[in-house]
Amino acid sequence: MEQFVMTFPAACRLAEAHPPRLCGVVSSGNLEVLVESGDPGDACRIEVSTPATGFRDIWAAVLRDFVERQPVGGLRITINDAGATPAVVSLRLDQAMDTFRSEKS
Repeated sequence: MEQFVMTFPAACRLAEAHPPRLCGVVSSGNLEVLVESGDPGDACRIEVSTPATGFRDIWAAVLRDFVERQPVGGLRITINDAGATPAVVSLRLDQAMDTFRSEKS
């Protein structure tokens, strides 16, 4: 199991606070993403737990692309992976952000 944290500068922060949201299910070839509001507003902290060791550079590229496309300033994101491909990771992150922004409770 490999675990690491990456912090990315973020140019854009969501305008309002949202409750935490969990998206996806950890099972064969999939992952879950937890999105939470946090500080500081000019950065995004992403924690990854994955059984696939040695792919940190690929994770960094996928996460960097995600941060460039989404307003993630002030967010903490936790990813529990079960061997998802980079395309699935990207899709699940976008889905998690859509859910985070749209659902309020």
